[in-house]
Amino acid sequence: MKLRFLLPLLIFGALFATFGFMLHRTENGGYDPKIIQSPLLGKPAPAFRLISVEDPTKFVDTRDYLGQIYVLNVWGTWCVGCRQEHPALLEIARQQLVPIVGLDTRQDSSDSNELANAQQWLSRLGNPYVATAFDADGRAAIDWGVYGAPETFLIDAKGYVAYKHVGPLSVEAWQQKFVPRIEQLRAGSVAGSKP
Repeated sequence: MKLRFLLPLLIFGALFATFGFMLHRTENGGYDPKIIQSPLLGKPAPAFRLISVEDPTKFVDTRDYLGQIYVLNVWGTWCVGCRQEHPALLEIARQQLVPIVGLDTRQDSSDSNELANAQQWLSRLGNPYVATAFDADGRAAIDWGVYGAPETFLIDAKGYVAYKHVGPLSVEAWQQKFVPRIEQLRAGSVAGSKP
């Protein structure tokens, strides 16, 4: 009879201890749920050739960036975090350290206004991108393993994914996480560095 009352208490205690341990790890620099390791790290970046947001009669082709280090920023006008990071992207673009390519992706296929919304967004808020591809069906974002916008990838000159940042990018995160990796890549370090 005591076991029937003791068992739920033991299960609750085990769950409480597990949650407490995870919270302690997060607070002390351990596990960070914002760091999602990409299976693409150290592997060739998925290629795409999509229409340009700025000029839908032209295309944005990732193969045009082979031979140079660049950043791919996945965003959408529906994305609150994308709006939050936009001023930082403008500041980062002004530094002209590497080209930033945008990948505007729709939240769902029922949103037929995303291209027009993206054009208005860039016109009104400023355009940090050297080119912006329109991912009309979301397949490019899926190929890149995007869980949710915004996500930002660093691609090396050989076309390999060197780093992935999940969530809104800040100037501080750029300076701490991207700039050192860009310098290493320019110095000839191996692609696929992890956070």
